[in-house]
Amino acid sequence: MAASSSFDVVSKVDRQEVDNALNQAQKEVRQRFDFRDTGASIEWSGELIEMEAVSEERVKAVLDVFESKLVRRGVSLKALDAGEPRSSGKVWKITASMTEGISQENAKKVSKLIRDEGPKSVKAQIQGDELRVTSKSRDDLQAVQQLIKAQDYDFAVQFTNYR
Repeated sequence: MAASSSFDVVSKVDRQEVDNALNQAQKEVRQRFDFRDTGASIEWSGELIEMEAVSEERVKAVLDVFESKLVRRGVSLKALDAGEPRSSGKVWKITASMTEGISQENAKKVSKLIRDEGPKSVKAQIQGDELRVTSKSRDDLQAVQQLIKAQDYDFAVQFTNYR
């Protein structure tokens, strides 16, 4: 009897990579000529990321710099949840957060995809904010990974615990 193999479908963000991207963005905002005298800044505010500048265009530019640093560090932009620019007195602010975990409805979407289009020997089980996929065939599991990667979900997807 062959042992069953499995992997987990998760949506996690490496906090250290986000922190590194934020530090790089801070450094670039401080040094770039077009950000001089605009009061532009980006920093952690608890679990949130606060960006501010004196104009709406400048605060959007700060967000753009941060997004480019995230991409370079391999963090999916689907995990970044940035709000709309808002005026707060004389400054404009954007608050962003990093979303983690697969919601129940998104887990059900992925599970339904696996049931409908995946190999028949593959089983998917929702476990909290992740999805466990099991099968006796590793080839079937790899086919499911390719199937999930081909879908364009609005959340970041990684595969962990491949055994």
